[in-house]
Amino acid sequence: MRMWKYFINCVVLAWVTNTPATAEMRGPFKSSAGPLMVERLAGPFDHPWAIAFLPKNGSYLVTERTGDLRLVQGEKISVPVGGVPGVWASGQGGLMDVALDPNYSQNRRIFLSYSEQTGLSDARTALATGILQLNGAKPQLKKVKVIFRQKPPSSGGRHFGSRIVFSKSGKLFLTLGDRGNRHLVQNLSNHFGKVIRINRDGSIPKDNPFVGRSDALPEIWSFGHRNPQGAAMRLSDNVYFTISHGAAGGDEVNRSQPGKNFGWPEVSFGTHYSGQPFPASQRPDVVSPLYYWDPSIAPSGAAFYDGDLFPAWKGNLFVGALRDRMIARVKISNGRASEAERLLEDKFGRIRDVRFGPDGAIWFATDDNEGAIYRIIPAR
Repeated sequence: MRMWKYFINCVVLAWVTNTPATAEMRGPFKSSAGPLMVERLAGPFDHPWAIAFLPKNGSYLVTERTGDLRLVQGEKISVPVGGVPGVWASGQGGLMDVALDPNYSQNRRIFLSYSEQTGLSDARTALATGILQLNGAKPQLKKVKVIFRQKPPSSGGRHFGSRIVFSKSGKLFLTLGDRGNRHLVQNLSNHFGKVIRINRDGSIPKDNPFVGRSDALPEIWSFGHRNPQGAAMRLSDNVYFTISHGAAGGDEVNRSQPGKNFGWPEVSFGTHYSGQPFPASQRPDVVSPLYYWDPSIAPSGAAFYDGDLFPAWKGNLFVGALRDRMIARVKISNGRASEAERLLEDKFGRIRDVRFGPDGAIWFATDDNEGAIYRIIPAR
């Protein structure tokens, strides 16, 4: 059995590292798992925001914040996918996350989060779903339906949140930023600074924590978040985590809990941009983060690693950083978390998304007007 497992691992590693002679490779880079190589897979993209892997042929989808969804096959980038909802690409807003339905192989359904304009200067986070058709000359999104809209709309181009994650049961989690309205985050009658949990058709699960309360929106799962641009499901135990921006400090890794308050803007381990502290760093009615960064690293996309290329990293959380331009490896165990390592610091620019690929590699997207998709593999 051990010899057979060793053989399989060798085949997988050979397939991942067998790249064309023309592939752009950089490295080696030092890490606790040994030397790493980084391969540029595709680009340029205009501020790529998210990656979603399709089940066949190694193809994948990439969202561009400026409004286009692209299909990538090998090094070939498609023309923009037709049928994508119009987005309000301003400030931090635009076309953001993309996720496949858990039953994508049967229904070919995908989900998109984006900022939707509602007035001259007002916008909101919206969530749409549609059927992806790839059998024509141009990929198309058909039967598009908006299944969620943040209430109420708000002016300004910041803090849209927007990460989509599915639980094992198929429930959909969507993170929502405070849109700059921090004074309204603790109010459960709006969506500012909330995480919502809905069914894939947009309906409300009956076991949501605020169902039946007259003072709360029933889709709310948790509240007290500033701008959670990262979220990930730990599949080993079906536990959901969010990663949120603080202000000048206090970026947080949180283990999600239904109906709980995560503190913003009243409780934080960080400071305001003015340097003033928050009223409290902890409070009995507020869930404390498992880990926080102070000063801020500006975290974004995140994923738990569960592959075989880096066995020492199994179960670790990998978080992309925009400000600190690196990928943080975070160890979580027994209700505690710690940053164990920083990878590729200042080597590739702002890291917008991190994903665990079907090939066992760690993939990431760089946030730039000529951004690209990369993957991390062991050096030969």
